[in-house]
Amino acid sequence: MEIVGGPRLSAVVTSLSSDAHTWNLVYLQLLLEELGCLVTNLGGCTPDETILCECVTRRPDLVVVSSLNGHGCRDGLRLIGAIRACPESAAVPVVIGGKLDVAGGGDGRNAGRLLAAGFDAVFEDTGEFRSYVHRLASRAGTPIGAR
Repeated sequence: MEIVGGPRLSAVVTSLSSDAHTWNLVYLQLLLEELGCLVTNLGGCTPDETILCECVTRRPDLVVVSSLNGHGCRDGLRLIGAIRACPESAAVPVVIGGKLDVAGGGDGRNAGRLLAAGFDAVFEDTGEFRSYVHRLASRAGTPIGAR
């Protein structure tokens, strides 16, 4: 299913400052575009200041943070603190997913810490992520339909 007709959700896709992986970002961009979103891909090793600037300047409907190097929790906590501390970006929906720590922490502690710090969602699979984007589109009044 893709978002069809009406306004399209705008999304910023990014990695964190310590993460040089980019194929995950390309995948997320293509997935979001398939769902009908307008996507800005900030690429790998994106400084927190650049992400914050994009949040303030673009006012996206969604920021998607992807981590593959295992520092997602540490770097994500720092990033979300900066985003939530800025009045112009405090309400922007921000989600994170990928490899959040170097130990492969599937015990839920990282997700809990990231949610408590201000992320709107933490994802481990694309099915949950797709559902989230559809719910966000519905709340924004963006029609959803079959491809």
